[in-house]
Amino acid sequence: MLSDWLQKHTPRLVTPQCHLCKLDKQPDDHHPRWCGSCLKLFELVPRCQRCGLKTVTAVEQCGECLANPPPWHRLYCVGDYTFPTAGYIQQMKYADKFWFARDLSTLLASRIEEPASLVTSVPLHWRRYFHRGFNQSQLLARYTAQDLKLEHAVLFKRIRSTASQQRLTKSARKSNLKGAFAMKNTSFSAMDYSHVAIIDDVVTTGSTVYQLCQLLLEVGVKRIDIYCICRTPEPSG
Repeated sequence: MLSDWLQKHTPRLVTPQCHLCKLDKQPDDHHPRWCGSCLKLFELVPRCQRCGLKTVTAVEQCGECLANPPPWHRLYCVGDYTFPTAGYIQQMKYADKFWFARDLSTLLASRIEEPASLVTSVPLHWRRYFHRGFNQSQLLARYTAQDLKLEHAVLFKRIRSTASQQRLTKSARKSNLKGAFAMKNTSFSAMDYSHVAIIDDVVTTGSTVYQLCQLLLEVGVKRIDIYCICRTPEPSG
């Protein structure tokens, strides 16, 4: 009977569930997406503050950064490109679930201790933008800037379409991206924004953000930070 069905299923319909584990959320679970137990999967781990890679203990600069410092000052991330962050990145980019950018940005914003005065993003080539319908990095930048009450602007444009960076070595990635970007607004003044953050969904070798850092340094930006959802070790070779 209908009354029996309602009695059986109504608690399930009205009780919020964790998006990750699918279990009913408890009264003290205040996050709109995840329960308290699943939120622990996003907890901070020791990292090098400069490159963002895992370390035994948290350090300002690891040995590699001391020997070969990247052109940015600090990298903030949510986690590695592993479960569960990798799954949300994949769903956002390849399954059109762009709304996950909101939740991921909130996690990222909570990690940032010294916010930049301006947040920008890695651009997509217009062909890829047309195919996907949105730029996930731009969404992340917009929401992160909102959470931190910062200014957000599109500073770069992609002037050359490139092959996917996946499965490429570090040297191949660098070569693949050479000359792929340019400043979108030639009147951008570093006098107004001496501290700029570039946001991307995933940073692996850093080849993409390296190219964008060079453009900012050329126009006089003094400090550059990198914000990303996933920081993953670069492939061998």
